[in-house]
Amino acid sequence: MGTTLYRGRLYAPGDPTALLVRDGEIAWVGAAADAGPADETVDAGDRLITPAFVDAHVHATSTGLALVGLDLTDAASLGDALDRVERATRAAGGRPLLGHGWDESRWPERRPPTSAELDRASYGSVVYLSRVDVHSAVVSSALVAAVPEARGLAGWADSGHLTRDAHHAARRAARDTMTPGQRRDLQRATLTRAAQLGIGAIHELAGPDLSGTEDLLGLLELARNEPAPWVFPYWGEPGPSGVDTARRLGALGAAGDLFADGSIGSHTACFSESYVDAPGEHGHAYLSAEQVREHVVLCTRAGLQAGFHAIGDAAVAAVAAGMAAGAEEVGEAAFRAAGHRVEHLELVPDQAATTLGRLGVVASVQPAFDALWGGDRGLYTDRLGAPRSLASNPFARLAAAGMPLAFGSDAPVTPLAPWEGVRAAVHHHAPESRVDAATAFAAHTAGGWAAAHRPGGTLTPGAPAHLAVWDTAGFPDLTAPPPRCLRTVASGQTIWEVS
Repeated sequence: MGTTLYRGRLYAPGDPTALLVRDGEIAWVGAAADAGPADETVDAGDRLITPAFVDAHVHATSTGLALVGLDLTDAASLGDALDRVERATRAAGGRPLLGHGWDESRWPERRPPTSAELDRASYGSVVYLSRVDVHSAVVSSALVAAVPEARGLAGWADSGHLTRDAHHAARRAARDTMTPGQRRDLQRATLTRAAQLGIGAIHELAGPDLSGTEDLLGLLELARNEPAPWVFPYWGEPGPSGVDTARRLGALGAAGDLFADGSIGSHTACFSESYVDAPGEHGHAYLSAEQVREHVVLCTRAGLQAGFHAIGDAAVAAVAAGMAAGAEEVGEAAFRAAGHRVEHLELVPDQAATTLGRLGVVASVQPAFDALWGGDRGLYTDRLGAPRSLASNPFARLAAAGMPLAFGSDAPVTPLAPWEGVRAAVHHHAPESRVDAATAFAAHTAGGWAAAHRPGGTLTPGAPAHLAVWDTAGFPDLTAPPPRCLRTVASGQTIWEVS
């Protein structure tokens, strides 16, 4: 690969102004005046050069669908959403219509479309529209006809708004309507967008109910054969079959979105107290502490990471209890060495935070959740009440308990937007949950590499050359619009450059 000298204002100790990359690795860092010769020089002037970002929680194909498909995240009303469905159906020419992002809590009607309404808007086409949190969907009658078994599953509703097992069945049916070429185009759109934002690596959270093995293998092949961010694969399936599949796929873990519960927006996150807007409803527990223990022991002994999706306090408590029991069985040193993780961690009991911190469990968290839905007036207040909303996403408390932080977006639930993630963590609605800018930036860079058991995230000699050049002269003002990425480099290779 030769050598490349980068000149600019480096985000590194001592304020160096140049670094030399050799064979994909940072070989030297220092003052530009002391730099030696190189095969190529990139002179960024007074612009900022930082480690490239890592997004520690992505669903690439679904994110691509939000980027280039039917995106309903900014639909202003139920009628607006249905109008968009009709226009997209006409453009699709009768092909199945997959879309994402509706949020009934923002609409005057305060309800999702029904199957009958989708049938009329789509002229009877196959339609699958995932809610913004991807834990429920609305479907047309034609899609239900393709998966009739959904009617007998938990989460079925005659309205066409499906959750739990019924939603998983419908999502698999919708996924099966994609051709390999369509899937590849969606994945490419995601990787391209990530590179444009200074993201040098993503963690792909795959699983049998989310994407499938062909989807994951296709993404890995695409990332290998084209200039793209690194892709760290995870496979969220419990038990021996999950471990065997993770090994076969080359995944880092049988981990990620292995659901201990659901989401707050879809009333499926599991809480010890009921939802304010659904009295008596506590959500759904998909895994017990015993099941968590069994899985984490299997993964530890197989040399794989275990990981779980846990949002509500009851689900987080079950995961922490199961992990503690697993650590006792395999030995705490072996458990810590495996680097297990938990995704989301929105409502966290104190004892659970203490347990997970003692065991070195990674907190893979999404600051945008608080920015979009937290505070004392957002969706979380509607669902849970202001005290629980303001207690959600306690980043500072997790870090203080000893949990390593890794930031991500959960795209397409929230967009790929790393600087906005840093900002959201620094400006959390609850002051006691905020972290400083250096901690937040590290969680979105070095934290993502560490969570994948890989070096990276620093501009120091010997580190992999994962970096980004920005159109700002210093660390950006986090109250202003984010800087524009001018170049993204992964392992010394330029994967994005402003032309």
